[in-house]
Amino acid sequence: MQLASNVFTRALASGDKQIGVWISLCSNFAAEVVSTAGYDWALIDMEHSANDYFSVLGQLQAFAASSTTALVRVEWNDAVAVKRLLDLGAPGLLFPMIQSVEEAERAVAATRYPPRGIRGVSGATRATAFGRISNYTARVEEETAVLLQLETRAAVEQAEAISAVDGVSGIFFGPADIAADIGKLGKPLDPEAWALIKPAAQKLIAKGMPVGTLVTDPGFAAELLNEGFTFVAIATDTGLLARAADAALAQTKGALT
Repeated sequence: MQLASNVFTRALASGDKQIGVWISLCSNFAAEVVSTAGYDWALIDMEHSANDYFSVLGQLQAFAASSTTALVRVEWNDAVAVKRLLDLGAPGLLFPMIQSVEEAERAVAATRYPPRGIRGVSGATRATAFGRISNYTARVEEETAVLLQLETRAAVEQAEAISAVDGVSGIFFGPADIAADIGKLGKPLDPEAWALIKPAAQKLIAKGMPVGTLVTDPGFAAELLNEGFTFVAIATDTGLLARAADAALAQTKGALT
């Protein structure tokens, strides 16, 4: 067997727009519901959800049968967590709260086998089809998406240097935390936050570095994609469920006499 091409990684490299959805429900069944909706990518979140390795595994399996590439946001820039997720077959990782070039280098190193990194070697894993993929070690570095999340003003100001680290596939701007960092807590769409994000993003775009984000306003998401963002998540599964539940209840209550 040969390692399959990572459609998402190659789409980023080609500059093809990728529309995503955030997955926080920690359920393989819920993931399966989303998997055939047609999103280009999904982000299984371990930082701000109750996900553990076993629940992530079930969700990766649910998405595997679809055309949606399921990435994972590791809970922290931790080499042990990275090793375990890659061995589970995660085709890409999002590293939260990257604050410096050194932290970016450490994130990339955790995804690379020696001598280029520090990832531990294990042969019979889900990632290798339990030892059946003969070219896994030769190809996995090229196929794995390594995305770094910038979430403070200080990190955004270092965006160009962080993005220049060898092995970075894309830079992800976290508007909720950036907004909080500049005194706009709870206002991820605040113009002041985007006045900080957009110029930094455009500098990276001009250098050919893919940039992404999460916004739960589909119209604004389309605006960002039209401005050169490559990968944008436009909704969260929890948010979609909450809004649909609220809307159905309100519609019925509003029709009562």
